[in-house]
Amino acid sequence: MQLGRWMHASGMLVGLSLLLGGCATVSKLSTEETLEQLLADPALNGATVSLMVRDARSGSTLYQHNPRSRLTPASSLKLLTTAAAMDVLGPQYRFSTQLLSDGNQQGQRLIGNLYLRGLGDPTIQWADYQALAASLAGQGIKQIQGDLVFDDTWFDAERLGTDWANDDEGKYYGAQISALTVSPNADFDAGTLIVTAKAPIALGQPVTVAISPSTDYVQINNLAVSGSGNSYGLNRQHGTNLLRLGGALAPGKQSRQWVSVWEPTQLVANLFERALAEQGITVQGKRVIGAGSPTTATVLAVHDSAPLQELIRPLLKLSNNSMSEALLKAMGRKTANVGSAAAGVAAVAGFLKRQGLDPTTLNQVDGSGLSRRNLVSSQNLTDLLLAMGKQPWFDAWYNALPIAGSQDRMTGGSLRYRLRGTAAHNNLHAKTGSMGAVSSLTGYITDVEGRRLVFSMVTNNYVVDGARIKALEDRLAVALAQWSD
Repeated sequence: MQLGRWMHASGMLVGLSLLLGGCATVSKLSTEETLEQLLADPALNGATVSLMVRDARSGSTLYQHNPRSRLTPASSLKLLTTAAAMDVLGPQYRFSTQLLSDGNQQGQRLIGNLYLRGLGDPTIQWADYQALAASLAGQGIKQIQGDLVFDDTWFDAERLGTDWANDDEGKYYGAQISALTVSPNADFDAGTLIVTAKAPIALGQPVTVAISPSTDYVQINNLAVSGSGNSYGLNRQHGTNLLRLGGALAPGKQSRQWVSVWEPTQLVANLFERALAEQGITVQGKRVIGAGSPTTATVLAVHDSAPLQELIRPLLKLSNNSMSEALLKAMGRKTANVGSAAAGVAAVAGFLKRQGLDPTTLNQVDGSGLSRRNLVSSQNLTDLLLAMGKQPWFDAWYNALPIAGSQDRMTGGSLRYRLRGTAAHNNLHAKTGSMGAVSSLTGYITDVEGRRLVFSMVTNNYVVDGARIKALEDRLAVALAQWSD
């Protein structure tokens, strides 16, 4: 969520700060004493912490502090969503996007409606829509004598999650959810566009603006200029696709920002009509948004995503909210034939029950952890980690977790700048979580005796800078890596 690109700016400082103190204390104190000292840190005054450490093989508890206190986990909730998806949908599950028609082809004319049907793929990109249009042209079709229908009915019409903050709405991590969407890049931030502003050398001149993928679906109010002060900013006006650029950007510099769009299905319609035009295909009828495809329609072309066991890698490494929400609704559609968050949550609960876990001890309302109504304890999360070790697909899921200190972005993920040069480096596999006054770290680590541990630390309601809480989490990881009975 917010953590993904914030790590570029501040991750290095978090990863290196205060670790010398953490490493020094471990050698002088027992691990339990170190953890008690950690929890007594002034940064946690007035905050609430749920912490649990367990032996991954036996499940026995090695340390606990408020283990059953339910707190907001932020992106650590993605552990629940992805684990359930691997079970409910299966490691080989692929999202699909289809071109269908209820008519018939007569020469270069398709007599009937053309349907673009989305089944929730958060990874589909502009080039994939171009390929679908090219496939249609490859069948000799040059004219649609009917309507062009954009079918996003596989998911419900609820575009945002329960109790998502309104100031997250325009951000890439708060993008709207649709069964028919588009991602601007290989990070798969579905429902967003990349806005690149470049400042000319001449002071006071307007910045130039480029949108990717290129579209006229958004409107631009550009008041930003080349100048000093580094005050450049971008926001989308609520309920619209009006992008407002303001402030000053240093001469010769550029800024790339991701911004969510209002109604992703409409963005797809805009792009796909352009893709058809590029192939010389004309549409005689009108654009229709949100109508279902007939069950008797014939499939003309299909785009499939990579399998789920591959998709969970960018999802967990980069803490991708759009992919998490798509998985939640896909589980709802699979188990209850309803592509809603509520049906998806029920599917996750069913998965937990099959693992012998009690879903009534936690509260889940979305797939990503962006809502503050999600409430999970460190016991819930360590119970999950223990159960995952028994799954046939565990290795794929475990390797998809961020790995501490690994510089490669698709290996280290949100932990790539943290814990370098410590006993946790290339040892800790864990999911991070970050929101205002919320931080969490949950995962697996191996101690000096070769024993694998599972742990979870969830912290809420602190008022210090979040980097101080991240430093405490790092001290925890070092202490666990150096644990010796």
